[in-house]
Amino acid sequence: MKVKFILIATILFAINTKGQSQNGDTTKTTLLNELIIHEQKNIGGIERMPEIKDNVIYAGKKSEVIILDKINADLSINNTRQIFSKVPGLNIWENDGSGIQTNISTRGLSANRSWEFNVRQNGYDISSEAFGYPESYYTPPTESLSKIEIVRGASSLQYGTQFGGLLNYEIKQGHATKKLSVEEQVTFGSYGLANFYSAIGGTIKKLNYYVFLHDRQADGWRQNSRYNTRTFFVSANYQFTKKLNIALEYTNMENSSQQPGGLTDIQLKTNSPLSNRARNWIGTPWNVAALTIKYDISPKVSLIIKTFTSMSERNSVGNLSAINIIDIINPLTLAYNLRRVDRDFYQNIGTEARLSYKYKLFKQSHTLASGVRAYAGNTQRKQKGTGNSGSDFDITLTNNQYVTDLKFNTNNYAFFAENIFQITNKFKVIPGVRFENIYNKIEGTINSNTSSIVPQTSYRNILLAGIGSEYLISTKTNIYANISQAYRPVTFSEFTPSNADEIIDPNLKDAKGLNADFGYRGMVKNFLNFDVGMFYLNYDNRVGTILQNGANFKTNIGQSVSQGIESFIEINPFKIWNENPKWGSISLFTSNSFIDAKYVNSKETDPTKSYNGKQVENAPRNINRMGLTYTYKTFTSTFLYSSSSEIYTDALNTELPNTTYQIGKIEGYKVMDLSCAYVFLKNCNIKSGVNNLADEAYATRRSNGYPGPGLLPGNGRTFYLSFGVKF
Repeated sequence: MKVKFILIATILFAINTKGQSQNGDTTKTTLLNELIIHEQKNIGGIERMPEIKDNVIYAGKKSEVIILDKINADLSINNTRQIFSKVPGLNIWENDGSGIQTNISTRGLSANRSWEFNVRQNGYDISSEAFGYPESYYTPPTESLSKIEIVRGASSLQYGTQFGGLLNYEIKQGHATKKLSVEEQVTFGSYGLANFYSAIGGTIKKLNYYVFLHDRQADGWRQNSRYNTRTFFVSANYQFTKKLNIALEYTNMENSSQQPGGLTDIQLKTNSPLSNRARNWIGTPWNVAALTIKYDISPKVSLIIKTFTSMSERNSVGNLSAINIIDIINPLTLAYNLRRVDRDFYQNIGTEARLSYKYKLFKQSHTLASGVRAYAGNTQRKQKGTGNSGSDFDITLTNNQYVTDLKFNTNNYAFFAENIFQITNKFKVIPGVRFENIYNKIEGTINSNTSSIVPQTSYRNILLAGIGSEYLISTKTNIYANISQAYRPVTFSEFTPSNADEIIDPNLKDAKGLNADFGYRGMVKNFLNFDVGMFYLNYDNRVGTILQNGANFKTNIGQSVSQGIESFIEINPFKIWNENPKWGSISLFTSNSFIDAKYVNSKETDPTKSYNGKQVENAPRNINRMGLTYTYKTFTSTFLYSSSSEIYTDALNTELPNTTYQIGKIEGYKVMDLSCAYVFLKNCNIKSGVNNLADEAYATRRSNGYPGPGLLPGNGRTFYLSFGVKF
C-alpha cells in the first residue's frame, strides 16, 4: 500500500537589494519531488517478534507471530492444524474437536495440554498452576484474537521454567478512533455446530474498551462428543497521562465436554467415529483477572507491572476402565455402575514487574531489560470420588468422600535480566540470566486406607544463563543464534501415584537441560518470507515409569536429545514482477521439520529394557505442512496439506498395541483442508470450508486416562459456513 505525500514548500524572501524583480514580487515557489512512503507488510499472516516488546527482549530468539485476520482457517472451532500451519515443527494432538483445549509441543516434547509451554493471555499466566501443574484447560476463542505469539525454548530466561517456550494469545483491543465498534460472526457447521461471537469496543476520550461474548456448541463428529462452551471477556484501558496507562481485564469461561473415550486400532480403521463411553464428561469453569500498569518514567526508562489472579476448576466424571471393558448396565441393579469423580481447584496470584533501560556506550545504543516475579499457587486435588450412575455431566457424590484428597502449595520468586549489546550497526549480542526460588508443599491423603501423609516440602534455588546474537544481512534479513539453560520442576501429578500399584521414587529430581538455535530468516521485498534453522534440545532427568521388582516405579528414566531442522518458506511468485497483479496473486508456503529425538542415557539397568537409542515417545520425525492461497481482490482461498510421520507412545518403542491399547506405535497421517473467505460491502464477510477433505481416519495420541483411555482419533470430514459483519 502506498501513501503518497506531495510536499509544496513556499519560501518568502524579503530582498532589499537591486536584485528585486520589476513587479516587486518577493514570493518564490519551489515544487519538490514526490515523496513515496511504503507500508511494510507481512506475507501470509506470519511475522517475527520485534527486537523488544513490553520490556521483553526477543532479539536473537526464534519466534513466530500469527496475524489472525491475515490467514484462512476455521476459527469457529479453533482449528489448531490450520491456525498454526506456518509454524514449523509444531506437533499437534488433534483429539479435541471442540477447540476448548490446545495441545501443542515442539522438538520431541509432550503436547499434553501444551504443558511444556508457558501459556499466557496478553502477557499474563492462564494455566492451571505455573510450576506444579502447568496444564492449560482454557483457550480463548480465536475470533477474539489479533495475534498469537510463539517463542521457542530460549524464552526460559524471560519466562522461567519450561523447555517448550512461550505461547501468548493477544486479544483484540477496542477501535482506536471510533467510540463504538461492533463485530458479529455466526458460524454453522456439520454435526450441529453453532458458533456465535459478538464484540463491542472503542475509544471514548482516554478510555479504550473491548467486550466480547462467545458461545459454541455441537454434537461432535464422534459419537458421545457433545460440548458447549461460553466465554466472556471485558477490558478497560485508561490513558491517565502521556506516560501512565492502566488496564483492567477479566475472563470467564464455562464449558462441559463429553469425552467419547479411546478406540482399538481395528476400530480406528473400520469405524473411527465409534465411542464406547457415553457417560464421561469434563468441565472447567475458568476465571482470570489482570491489572496492567505501564509507566514511561523517561524516554529511556519504561516500567510495566502485571498482576494477575486465577480462581478456576477442573471437574470430570466417568468410567476410566480400560477400553476393552464395556460400560454396560449392571444386571443386578438394572443401572449403570457408579462413575468416578475427580475435581481440581486452582487459586493463583502473581505479579511481574519489567523494566527496560536504554543507554549509550562506546557510541552505540544498548538496552537492558530486567524484572522480578512473585507468584503463589494453591491447588486442591480431590480424586476417586464415587459419583452416580447417570449419564449427564453430574459431579455430585454418593458418599461425600474422595479417596485422594491433596493440597499443593507453590511459592515462587524470580529475578531476570537480559541486555542487548549493539556491537556494530549490524551485530548484537544478548546475554541473560535468571534466578528462581521455588517452594513446594504437599499434604493430604493418598487413599482412604492410609492416614494423612506427612507434609512434604522442597526448596530449590535455580540459576539459568544464556546468550544470543543476531547479525543483519540486510534491513529485512538476519542470522540468529542462541543457547539457553532450561528447567522444569517435578509436577504434582508426578509426585503422587496414579494407582495403588505405583511406587514413587523418593529421590525424584527436576528436569534440566538446554535449548539452542541457529538460523537465517527474513523477507525479500513483498514476495518472499522465510526462516530456516537448526536446533538442539538436551532434556535430562525425564520422568517416566519402569518395572522394578514387579511393580510400576515412577522415577527419572533418563536423558533425551532432540536435534534437527525447522524451515518455513513462503513465496508469492507473481509479486516478483508486479506488486498488485490484476489477475490476483498466488502464495505458496511450506513448513517442514526433521526431528531426531532419542534417549541417550537410560537409567534402566536391565539391558533388554534400556531406552538408549530409542525414539522419544510422541515425537514424530517429520512434520510437514504445505499450502496454496489464491487471492483476487477481497476473495481468498487456501488449500492446506498436512502430514506427520509415525510415533511411538512409550520409551521402549513398542510396535504392537497392548491389550488396553494405551501403548503401541501410531501410524503417520495425511490431512487436507480447504478454506475460503469473501469480504463484501467493506464490512461484511462470508467464510466457508471443508476440514479433512479426504475424510482421513487417523490418530495423534493414545491416552492412559482422560480423555481416553485408548487410541484417540482426529476429526473426520466436517463443513462450516460463517457470516460476519464489522461496523
